[in-house]
Amino acid sequence: MARDMLGAGHIRGRLAPSPTGYLHLGNAWAFLLAWWAARQAGGDIVLRLEDIDPQRSRPEYALAVLEDLRWLGMDWDEGPAFPAAGSGDPLPERGEYGPYVQSRCAGLYAQALQRLERLGCLYPCFCTRKELRALAGAPHVDDSGAPYPGTCRQLSEAQRAALRQAGRQASLRFHGPSEPIRFRDAAQGPQTFRLDDCGGDFAVQRSDGVIAYQLAVAVDDGRMRITQVVRGRDILSSTPRQIALLRLLGYEIPAYAHVPLLCDAEGERLAKRHHSLALRSLRAEGVPPERIVGLLAWLAGNNPARRDVTAAELVPAFRLDRLPRTDRSLDGPLMDWLRHGAPSV
Repeated sequence: MARDMLGAGHIRGRLAPSPTGYLHLGNAWAFLLAWWAARQAGGDIVLRLEDIDPQRSRPEYALAVLEDLRWLGMDWDEGPAFPAAGSGDPLPERGEYGPYVQSRCAGLYAQALQRLERLGCLYPCFCTRKELRALAGAPHVDDSGAPYPGTCRQLSEAQRAALRQAGRQASLRFHGPSEPIRFRDAAQGPQTFRLDDCGGDFAVQRSDGVIAYQLAVAVDDGRMRITQVVRGRDILSSTPRQIALLRLLGYEIPAYAHVPLLCDAEGERLAKRHHSLALRSLRAEGVPPERIVGLLAWLAGNNPARRDVTAAELVPAFRLDRLPRTDRSLDGPLMDWLRHGAPSV
């Protein structure tokens, strides 16, 4: 059963950026909320670099993540560290639950796949993304692909062999429990999902051999003893999938809080394409980190005086239950605050 209280027991929270670009204000919003929630409870922070995608992840972005987090005033107890001068190690690590960089964890993910295979939860899927889109009647796919109708689940060994003979590459899909998965989300309230509500059978390994997001995150949260996961509400549908994997792999289930998103003036979620809102760009413009922290804390309901503050200053008074229920947008006045300072109150 998932933990219900974010403050129950010793907290191990985590920051899990993907080094596929420079961090932006939307990242800063989510990471600060996660950092404040753990630090306010006297907990530890684990930093994990989710560089599982070899096509998009770059070493220069990984180092930039560390620099930007430190610039904003966030620290961490375990995870990648800055390389010492002349050490030759591009990204050393500290902590007893490493590796903290996903690209270094291939053996751990392979062990998890073997366990799921023994449990009879995996099967090869030969469907292409184009075929999945056609089956779903949808033009787009989410992080796990289009909702999967189970096309390959009942293939015989002869049919699978014929598809491989024809040159088809197979991904691995997870067929999980049919009963509802329930948990209490600290930001969204009680949740009940069936895996069919979250896209059905989902990929745990791509056809090119790359481990899929859901498996990597579940394995890492479990083996790193993470007890508290604070992340954006857009990941909410991933949580039942990860809980199902965590249970079968024998791990404890963290407590979850899926927080509102930070959006642009048109209500679109901030992403790496918002280059002008990258932390690097704002720093180059001369925007101080205390102003960014103060603005984001005000949006979170934790800085009514609209002060420029450090991240550490807000730890004692931070309350996750002060968060708004809806997404927050960076409208014109807020952008003026960001670049010129808060208006007088």
